[in-house]
Amino acid sequence: MENKLKSVFSSVAFYALLAVCLAAVGVCGYFLLLGREAEEPSLSQPQAPASSSVTDLYVPEQPEPEPEPELPEQPVETAAPEPVEVAIVPTMPEADVDDTPVEAVAPQLIVSPLNGEVLMAFSVEQLVYSPTLADWRTHDGVDISAKPGTTVLAASAGTVAAVEDDPLMGTTVTIEHEGGYTTIYANLQTTPTVEPGDFVTAGQIIGAVGATAAVEAAQSPHLHFAVTKDGEAVDPGQFLKQ
Repeated sequence: MENKLKSVFSSVAFYALLAVCLAAVGVCGYFLLLGREAEEPSLSQPQAPASSSVTDLYVPEQPEPEPEPELPEQPVETAAPEPVEVAIVPTMPEADVDDTPVEAVAPQLIVSPLNGEVLMAFSVEQLVYSPTLADWRTHDGVDISAKPGTTVLAASAGTVAAVEDDPLMGTTVTIEHEGGYTTIYANLQTTPTVEPGDFVTAGQIIGAVGATAAVEAAQSPHLHFAVTKDGEAVDPGQFLKQ
C-alpha cells in the first residue's frame, strides 16, 4: 500500500513538472512570436532603403595619370648691357714750376714819426711865408712841433740811404721804401742813431728833434718831415694814409 502511494505521488509529480515545463515553453514561444512581429515592418508602410556606409559603395578605379613628357630646357636669353658713354676729361698740361725761392716780405706798416702840432703845412702849389727868410716860398714837407730831444721814428720799414749835415735843413736822415717812396727827416740833433745801409722797421728810433735847420731857425723846435714818390714831392699826409 505504501509502495502504491509512492508510485502515485511519483507519477503526479512527474506530470506536474512536465506541465510546468510545457507552460514555460509556451510562454517563451509567445513572447518570442510577439518580438518578431514587432521587428517585422508593416506591409502598409513604405520601407526606407537600408543605409549603407561609404565603404559599401562601389568606387570605380581611376586610371593612373600618364606622366607629362619632359620638355627640353630652353636657353635663357640675357639682355646685352647697354653701352655707357664715359666722358673723357682732358688733362691739363703741367704748369711750369717756378723754383725761385720765396722771400718773406714784412707787412706794409706806416706810423707817424712823432705826435705834435703842425706848424707849417705841405704846399708846393701855393707860396707860404717863411719867418726865418722873411719871404714867400714853397714848402715841400710838414713841420711838426716837438720839444728838443723828442725821439723821431721811422715812418715805415726801409733802408737808410743817407745821413748828412745839410747846410740849409741841418742834420737829415733819408730812408728808401718799397713802391718808390722816400722819407726825409730834417732838423735833427747832430748825431742820429742810424747809419747809411741800416735796415729799419716801422716805428724804430732813428734820431731826436734838434735845431740844426738854418732856413727854419726862427720857428719853434720842430721836425721837418718830407716824402717823395719816384723823386716827386708828395703830401706826407697821403703817405701816412697808405
